[in-house]
Amino acid sequence: MKIINFADTPSLVSQYMTELRDVNVQSDMLRFRRNLQRIGEIMAYEISKTLEYRQRKISTPLAETEQPELATPLVLATIFRAGVPFHAGFLDYFDHAENAFVSAYRRIKEKTRQGQEELEVCIEYLASPSIEGKTLILADPMLATGSSMELSYKALLTRGVPAHIHVASVIASQQAVDYIASRFPADKTTIWCGAIDPAINEHSYIVPGLGDAGDLAYGTKL
Repeated sequence: MKIINFADTPSLVSQYMTELRDVNVQSDMLRFRRNLQRIGEIMAYEISKTLEYRQRKISTPLAETEQPELATPLVLATIFRAGVPFHAGFLDYFDHAENAFVSAYRRIKEKTRQGQEELEVCIEYLASPSIEGKTLILADPMLATGSSMELSYKALLTRGVPAHIHVASVIASQQAVDYIASRFPADKTTIWCGAIDPAINEHSYIVPGLGDAGDLAYGTKL
């Protein structure tokens, strides 16, 4: 399984990541959403280099020529709600791709005697085309434990078995990356991360992370 960490090679992703993390900048919801979208656009471009192309004959005003066009059938999938602007970045570049949407949320299953919360992930909505034999790009800006990503993938498998899976996140914990690597098919999965942070806290937030991406993108939920 190939794992790409954009933080290993500083680029504009690093600039957008700095703004996403900075409490003095992230209060601007419009800029926060746009930075998620920008990172999605850059990841889409990098993923495009790994896909298959075919030659197509076209006519310019001056002559006939052949040009490459994308031949890989794509399905872009994301998890509500923080995933929406990140997903939009992929859709800006892969504008002919099919799309899938999953609603997943975490809830407290029980509390331990030490007062720690045991969480479980629930899937309550799925809208997806067939993904059979297609390349699936599964985008979620925050990968804390990897559980939501795994359950979303399992839900999508009810729509077929993809030929390849690209798991894309803006920030992931090392724990989540290891978890995904152990649960997804190693021979056909690539993980793309804007940054990989070392840990998660007792509330399953990535540290240093950036906070709650959904709230920062769309406002605090009740």
